[in-house]
Amino acid sequence: MIDLVTASLDDSKAEEVVAIDLRRKSALADHMVIASGRSHRHVSAVADHLIRDLKEAGYGNARVEGLQNGDWVLIDAGDIIVHIFRPEVRSFYNIEKMWSVAETSETQGR
Repeated sequence: MIDLVTASLDDSKAEEVVAIDLRRKSALADHMVIASGRSHRHVSAVADHLIRDLKEAGYGNARVEGLQNGDWVLIDAGDIIVHIFRPEVRSFYNIEKMWSVAETSETQGR
């Protein structure tokens, strides 16, 4: 499923796509994918395209938040959680840093 998600985001011209493996960090999901869109409209279009691709591939109905606003869309597809942001919103919340700090702490503890 991760390959489908990243391919869909690439097809939609999503920017700065980052996939984070959560399997050893959280029971929340197996992967988290973070991407940016250039505008409200682009964020919504990227999310809509991904939702359609997931349905067509047989992954059921993903839960979606924020599609109407287009600042930050969250798609919960079960094993994968996808965040699609406008660049300003992404830099404000800085989710990648939060997960990379956890990864660094785990590595140092070994």
